[in-house]
Parts: sequence; structure tokens; C-alpha cells
Amino acid sequence: MGHYGHVAPVRSSADGSGPAKRAGRALGRALHLPITGTARGIRRATHAHGAGESGLGKLIELHAINGAGDMMITVALASTVFFSVPTDEARGRVALYLGITMAPFILLAPVIGPLLDRLPHGRRASMAAAMLARALLAVLMSGAVATGGLELYPAALGVLVASKSYGVVRSAVVPRLLPPKFSLVKANSRVTLAGLLATGVAAPVGAGLQLIGPQWPLYGASAVFIWGTFAAFTLPHKVDEAKGERRARLSTHEAHSKRPGLRTVSRSVLCGLLANAAMRGLSGFLIFFLAFLLREHPLGGQSAAVSLGIVAVSAGVGNACGTAVGAWLRARAPEAIIAAVLSFTLGVAVLAAVFFSGLFMAVLAATAGFCQALAKLSLDAMIQRDVPEAVRTSAFARSETLLQVAWVLGGAIGIALPLNGVLGMSVAATVVALGTTMALRGLASAPRHHPGTPRPRVA
Repeated sequence: MGHYGHVAPVRSSADGSGPAKRAGRALGRALHLPITGTARGIRRATHAHGAGESGLGKLIELHAINGAGDMMITVALASTVFFSVPTDEARGRVALYLGITMAPFILLAPVIGPLLDRLPHGRRASMAAAMLARALLAVLMSGAVATGGLELYPAALGVLVASKSYGVVRSAVVPRLLPPKFSLVKANSRVTLAGLLATGVAAPVGAGLQLIGPQWPLYGASAVFIWGTFAAFTLPHKVDEAKGERRARLSTHEAHSKRPGLRTVSRSVLCGLLANAAMRGLSGFLIFFLAFLLREHPLGGQSAAVSLGIVAVSAGVGNACGTAVGAWLRARAPEAIIAAVLSFTLGVAVLAAVFFSGLFMAVLAATAGFCQALAKLSLDAMIQRDVPEAVRTSAFARSETLLQVAWVLGGAIGIALPLNGVLGMSVAATVVALGTTMALRGLASAPRHHPGTPRPRVA
């Protein structure tokens, strides 16, 4: 090679060590780091304290996907069914939407629980099917969402039924994925918080897609639900195990019956369930009543959309805070917590009726969200404590279905009422008063703890 053998080769940007290549890799890492870092942080949070090993972390992530997809569909429907038409027409459309959902839910109340009992080995497939159904229906709705035609409503009905069916199955699955020394209250609080956080992230994303076109939030929802379809099958196989499980009933009139139901197990559980149904009915009522009331009478100096946003954010923040406080309190006295939060909600509802104003509407929405979360977590603790493990999964499925029916009925009342704020708040106070009565009865019949006896682990 002569004297050229001692000449060092010239490095070029074409090989892996050139400055251009290094700069490209550095830029790629800089762009990639926020995504991968965020993903790793989310995974650490959802899999903490044994949730990763038990499979609960996977369920938390699946519920976050579910919440994000549902929110995108909500954004698309709200813009089409509600904001794009005059108030009277919007009220008729929403009434039609809610009306066609009532009959299926009344039928689902006695059907979903028994169906889940008979198909205990298909819970992962059931959740995946609920995700896939919504993915397909979102695409079908994209053609009608711009016009708001009647063909939109059957598809919207299917979306709602699939969403609530997923919720029932998810409630039944949670007890099977509890990590060691992990309470059902804490597990449900984590799952609920994940759904709320995902909803908060998906709302502005859906609003941004709405600016491109009315069908784009539905395209986004379809992609999210397809992701959820595959994520459902990553849950542990023990989700589909049913060894030792039996069906539960909400009540039984046969004194000699050996099949446990919620009433035979604990009267306080049934009272807690009815109190929670009142809170869920209040939630449905406030959503629909305030939606139309604030559209006609916005908060001072604000548009209808901003007024609704203020109330919705108040309710969402209240719900998130209630979920966090529920895990912190550890629900050592769930009957007392249910009675306390319903009594507090009743007081705020009465004040909202007497001193009706935009401020009190926002305060009532925040209070309802906060207290509903605490009451639901306490009900979960009571079922864990009083319902035998052999029927606990079925009991969760049935109780969740009843709560969903209460929400639909509350929404129907909200649509039927005249747009009178004082009247609406008075009806809200009446609904809460009925629930408070049941909560106090449950507290009076709660099992007493005697010194020296072990306290059941409900949290």
C-alpha cells in the first residue's frame, strides 16, 4: 500500500459515527424520551404495590383506555345532538336518545348478572367484545354524526349498552385481581382514578379532532377501542376462572333459602345499595337538567358551552377528590361514610334550592361528584365484608347494573322537568332525601364492632 497505508481513513457522515448521524440519533432520543418516559412513569404508577404481579395494573390501564374512548364519543355526540340545534329540538333529540336507552337497561338489570354467571370463563372476551363493538359502531356513526339523522340513535344505543356492559364485567373482575394485603376499596379507587385521568386527557384531544371535522372524534374513538380490544386479552387467565363461584340475588323472599342474596347477607348492604342508587340518579338528573338549564340561562357573562364546562369540571374534580379521599380514609366504617356523605349532599341540595344561583349549581355538582365517589367506594367495602366470596363477583355485577338503571331514570327526570332552577334543585333534594333515609337505615342496622373481636378488612 506504500506510504498511503499509514493514512487514517476519512470518517463520513454516511457511517454510524458521523456528526450528522449522531445529531440525528440525539434528536430522535430527545423526541422519543417524553413519550417513553411518560409511558414508563404510567406503567410504574399502575403496577405499584403488587398491582403488576396480580394483574390489577393491566385492568387499570384497560379502564383508562375505556374512559378515553367513551369521552371521544361523548364529544362527538354532544356537538351533534346538543349544541348544533335549537334548544327545543336538542331537548327532543336528547329525550329520544335517553328514551331508547331506558328499555334496554331495564332489561339488562336482570339479564347481565345471570349471563355473566353462566359465562364466567369469558370475561376477557366479554370486555374485548364490548371494546370491539364500540370501535365498529363509532365508524358507523361517523357517517351520520354530521347530519344528526335518526340512524345515529341505534348506533349510539349500541355504544351505551356496550359501555355499561363493560362496566358491569369490570366490576366483577376486580376482586379476582387484588394484590396481597390490597383492599377492594383501594383497587377500585385506582381503577376509577385512571379512568378519570384518561377522560380528562381525551376531552381536549376529542375537541381538537372536532375542529377538523365532526366525524374525527369518532375515528379517534374507534382507534382507541381497537387498542382496548387487544389490551383486554392481556389480562391474566385467572380473570376467567370461576372455581367456587355461585350466583347471587339482590333479594330473596324464601326464609329457608340456602342461596345467599344481598338481603339475606346484610340489610345494611341493601340499604347502602339503594342509597348509592339515589346518588347515581342524582348524577344523571344533574347532567341532563343542568345541560339544558345552562344552555338557556348561562352563568353570568359566560356562553352556554363555558357554563357547562365549569359545572362539568366541578363535578369531575369532585369525583376525583372523592376517589382519592376514599382510599385515604380506608373505609373503616362504610355505613357511617355513606350516611355522612348523603346527609351532606342533602344539605347542599337544600341550600341550592333555597338560594338558587350559578355558584350553588357548581357547588352542588362538585359535592355530588365528591360524595358519589365516596359512597360507591364504601358500598364496595360493604360487599367485600358482608357478601361471601363464592357469590361476590355476581353481586358486584348485579349491583352495578342497578346503579346504571338509576342513572338513566335520573336523566329521564332531568329532561322531563321544566327549565326552572328552583324546581330542579328541589327535585334533586328530594332524590337525595330518599337516599339519605336508606343510608340512615343502613347505619342503624350495621353490624356493631365489639372490643376484642377482629375487625373485618374492608379497606
